[in-house]
Amino acid sequence: MGKVIAIANQKGGVGKTTTSINLAASLAVLEYKTLLVDADPQANSTSGIGFDPRGIKASIYECLINDLDPKEAVQHTDTPNLDLLPAHIDLVGAEIEMINLEEREYKMKRVLDSLKDEYDFIIIDCSPSLGLITINALTASDSVIIPVQCEYFALEGLGKLLNTIKIVQNRLNTALEIEGILLTMYDVRLRLSNQVVEEVRTHFHDLVFDTIIQRNTRLSEAPSFGISVIMHDASCKGAINYLNLAREILEKNGLLKENTQTVTA
Repeated sequence: MGKVIAIANQKGGVGKTTTSINLAASLAVLEYKTLLVDADPQANSTSGIGFDPRGIKASIYECLINDLDPKEAVQHTDTPNLDLLPAHIDLVGAEIEMINLEEREYKMKRVLDSLKDEYDFIIIDCSPSLGLITINALTASDSVIIPVQCEYFALEGLGKLLNTIKIVQNRLNTALEIEGILLTMYDVRLRLSNQVVEEVRTHFHDLVFDTIIQRNTRLSEAPSFGISVIMHDASCKGAINYLNLAREILEKNGLLKENTQTVTA
């Protein structure tokens, strides 16, 4: 039974898609069968892993709205052990179409429950909003990772997201846990980056991952090639950071294989 992890923050530009693609690819490279679910109408995870959203005929939209068997929509990627449940622009209308459906908050859970036995991990890339699709993702998930960028206003909106998570925990998914808060876009040269790290760790203590994702050129350019950073340049800081994050999650969940060691950049 695979673990479902949502990557969520209603704030845009914090590294949700980057984290979704590269955490999923890192888990896959470490030989854990992984499914990346693109639950964002912008379909950046879909294009970032090498698929043209305009050419996608069967996506998560059809699974949510038309009850398509998700196995018919899953795409195999060039990364061993990594599959994709893609998105396309039609997903924009899904929230409106779902409003009158019965048990609308559980639609994604039903989709993913039918795939859980085939994967070790299912990673959901959420859209930058707290709308119905993000609520669906949180309801379907075992845990949530919250990316927070090491920049000014880093904590802005975080209270609102944590409140939404609490509502989901109380009303829709009592088993939902916070997997961790992930500090992203860290620049060791900037005093502000170090201040944000200190502030987030002071506020949230053990909820913050030890692994910090550093700013990295290779990490930024990988999506333009339609591949994860680990396939683009496995020795760069970005790839090493995400491999270490994968290892930290595996260790936390008691799933770490003996030969999976932390790497330093």
